[in-house]
Amino acid sequence: MNTQHFKNISNFFVAGINYKKSDAAVRGKFAINNEQYANVLEDAAAQGLDEIFILSTCNRTEIYGFAHCSHQLVELLCSQTAGDAETFKQSAYIKNGIEAVEHAFSVGAGLDSQILGDYEIVGQLKTAVKFAKEQGFVGAFTERLINCVLQSSKLIKNSTSLSGGTVSVSFAAVQYIMNRVIDPSSKNILLLGVGKIGRNTCKNLVDYLGTKNITLINRSVDKAATLAGELNLRHASLDSLEEEVAKADIILVATNSAEPVILKEQVEGKGEKLIIDLSVPANVEEAAQHLSNVQVINVDALSKIKDETLKMRLAEVPKAKGIISELMAEFEDWCEMRKHVPMLKELKVKLKELYAHPQYVQTITSAKTIDVHIQRVLNDTAGKIKVQNQKGCQYLAALNEFINAKN
Repeated sequence: MNTQHFKNISNFFVAGINYKKSDAAVRGKFAINNEQYANVLEDAAAQGLDEIFILSTCNRTEIYGFAHCSHQLVELLCSQTAGDAETFKQSAYIKNGIEAVEHAFSVGAGLDSQILGDYEIVGQLKTAVKFAKEQGFVGAFTERLINCVLQSSKLIKNSTSLSGGTVSVSFAAVQYIMNRVIDPSSKNILLLGVGKIGRNTCKNLVDYLGTKNITLINRSVDKAATLAGELNLRHASLDSLEEEVAKADIILVATNSAEPVILKEQVEGKGEKLIIDLSVPANVEEAAQHLSNVQVINVDALSKIKDETLKMRLAEVPKAKGIISELMAEFEDWCEMRKHVPMLKELKVKLKELYAHPQYVQTITSAKTIDVHIQRVLNDTAGKIKVQNQKGCQYLAALNEFINAKN
């Protein structure tokens, strides 16, 4: 099984499901934790497979590797999941050879992400491959492939705007403040609600506005206190809401309360206020939204910002695909040269044997070491094979060149 012939690109597969054809409930049945991951690799080894990795995120579960057929990988994966192989196949995509390679490049670039250009996938991919490598399941092919994928992803990140702009409602809120508020770090900011969206919004405020002038209020004061402690911010109790609202210049609401938490009487006549309501239903009273001193931005307005970002990102897709094409071509060249590795290894052994023979040892220039000379011959031979694809003739030519080397 562990042969050069078997480790040919034609035996490389990816089988997976993602958000395009399966909902979160279905994807959840095929999510893989580290214990399940280790079990899959153990089972793979028992079947003679030794180059496999699994990428499992909230939006996808994919298994990559060399196998006799894709079904072998699907069975391995599903042997450890709550879902069965038949259910998996109903929503699965199966890719083979260069298509599987191209899929890996698209995933790594964020082109296949639910949020186009989502760069978070890079860290998830690195973690997935690192786990497989620690278990001894990353060979030369996978190592080279992932390095090329990461190189491509980095080039796309640095030379296009595919990952630019807003990537979530919480970040869109912070970007709105950055673009429309003069010197936002000098403003008093109040954040209501520290659930998932609230926490993300809070961290974005600290990271992108460079301010600690933020007060947190949550129904559970302990949660607000914990987050405030982590980020060195101030927190207050829900009982002091009216007082804190009056002092705030910018208010972000992420409470998801069934009833409005920001009322007209709390903000009327209390100075200019920007209120960003991230809640559905709205948590800012309708009457408060019509006050002359209050500007309210809701999730629909922020979604328009996301739409503009999406258009910008879509325009960058051709550039990203161009970069991928270049890196894929390099990877394909490397795969092609791998076919000649056995011959080049044999040539290296033969050259060393010739050098050791008394008849030829004097033909090597004294100023050169034998390793340097042999490597030059091997490099030249590999280059000629790449151009002419005549490995048998190049083998003989390399021996002749070595034998006839002059002082």
